[in-house]
Order: sequence, then structure tokens, then C-alpha cells
Amino acid sequence: MSTSQRALAPEISTWPDAEPQLIGSACGSCGATTFPVQQRCPKCSRGEMSDVLLPRRGTLIAWTTQGFPPGAPYKGPTGKDFVPFGVGLVQLGLQEEAVIRVEGRLTENDPAKLEFGQQVELTMIPFTTDDDGTEVVTFAFQPVQN
Repeated sequence: MSTSQRALAPEISTWPDAEPQLIGSACGSCGATTFPVQQRCPKCSRGEMSDVLLPRRGTLIAWTTQGFPPGAPYKGPTGKDFVPFGVGLVQLGLQEEAVIRVEGRLTENDPAKLEFGQQVELTMIPFTTDDDGTEVVTFAFQPVQN
């Protein structure tokens, strides 16, 4: 049996590219970057937004472990199937290339293995399985192994 996959939110990334990137938007007037895509700039309110691919790597700014299933509209595993997961705030882009902070899942849920300023990279991970057996994937950030 072959396993098919689909993205939880296909419009926010270039998955199934081998090296997926999140899709944001940049304001042609003031240069502000948003994620996800927005039609109007939250900084200057102009409608001069264009899609932009966000950097795959970034820096871990803050994190926590989600120890219980989130509330609605969460559609992932619950009860005995729920596994605590890391959630982090990541500054995408390194040093002077930093463009935006994005909150997302982390592939690591052990706080002892995470540190401020740690480099992370975008990846896609299994989230749940549909009733028809389709694996649903979502974006997450994994620590970069130096």
C-alpha cells in the first residue's frame, strides 16, 4: 500500500519541493514582510504586497513544550495518541538577512536540547492521518546539526 501525503495548509509553503520554503508577502512601499501572505500591509496599510519565499534557516528566539492537545481548530492527535511537541519563535534569515519572526512547531520537544540562538531549518513533519489513510504533513523547524 502506497502512502499518499497532503499538506495541512498547502498555500503557505512550496512543499512538496525537496527543500520547501514558507511563502510570505513583502510590501512594495515600506518593505515590511508578513507570514502568512497578506493582501494589505500591516505596517503602512497599502495594498502593494507581493509573494516572497522566506529563508529556510533561522535562529531560535524562544520556545516551549506543548504538553496537552491545543483547543479548536486543532485537528491533530488527542488522548493517548497525543505526543507533547515543541513550539518555537524563529527569526527567519541569518544575521543581517533576518526578515521575519515565525511561530511554528519544533521537531525537538526536549527543552534540554534547545538553546537561545540555536540555528534551525524548515522541514515538513507528519501531523495526522486522514480517514482515507492520507498522511497530513505540516511545517516545523529542526535544529541544524553543525
